[in-house]
Amino acid sequence: MLLASQVSRRKFLLSSLIALPAMGVMVKGLSAAAAADMVAPDLYSYRPTFFDATQWAFIMAASDCLIPGGGRGPGALDSNVPIFVDQQLATGLGSEVYLEGPFELKAPATLGYQLPYTPQDIYRRGIQAAQAWCQQVHGANFVALDLPAKNDLLKSLQAGKIDFSAFGEEILGSKLFFSELLKNTRNGYLADPIYGGNKGMRAWIAIGFPGARASYLEWVAQHNVKYPLGPVSLGGARG
Repeated sequence: MLLASQVSRRKFLLSSLIALPAMGVMVKGLSAAAAADMVAPDLYSYRPTFFDATQWAFIMAASDCLIPGGGRGPGALDSNVPIFVDQQLATGLGSEVYLEGPFELKAPATLGYQLPYTPQDIYRRGIQAAQAWCQQVHGANFVALDLPAKNDLLKSLQAGKIDFSAFGEEILGSKLFFSELLKNTRNGYLADPIYGGNKGMRAWIAIGFPGARASYLEWVAQHNVKYPLGPVSLGGARG
C-alpha cells in the first residue's frame, strides 16, 4: 500500500508535469500524456489497498483475460485496470450501499440493486467461491490455470453455470459476480486516468475518444470530418 507521503508526492509530480504545457513550458520529447504515464503507479510494484494477495492475483489474471493485450489497443494490464478496481473498492464506492432491504433476489434487473451485499462483499465472496470451484475442478487457483481453462471459467460465470451455493455462498450468483467484474474492468479501461486506470490515456487514444475537452463548438457542424486532436483528461493531461 502506498504511504500517504508517497501518494502526495505522486500527485504533486503529476500535477507539475502535466501543467507545463498549459504554462507554455515544453519538455523536449515529453507530452503531458507521457508525463502522466510516467508518474502513474507501476502495476507490478503496486501494493493493493483493498485486495489481499490471492484476490489481487485473481483480479490481475481475470482482467487480463477480459481485455487481453497484444491487439490493436492496450490490454487491461497495460492500462492499470486492476489498480482502478482496487482503488474504487477501497473507497466509499465499495462500501456505501443501501442495505436496509427488502431485497428480492429473483427480481428483474429493471428493479435495480437487489443484494444485501456491498461491492466489497461481492468481490470477496465471488472470488472465494470461484477459487473454490477451481480447486475442486482443477486442483489449483485461477491464476495457475492455462488460458483456455481461465476463459472457460469466466464464460461459465457469465452464463451462471457455476453454483456458488455448493461452496457455501447462498445469496450471490456467479452471473452477478461476473457482471460486477466485467463492469468494473470496462470502467477502469475507459475512465479518466485520475481514477487509477486508463494509464496514459492509452485506451482513449486507441479508440479516438477526445476526453474531457471543455468545448467542441467548432466541430458540431463538421460532419464526416475526422477529429484531429488527442484526448484530454480531467487532470489536464493531453494525449
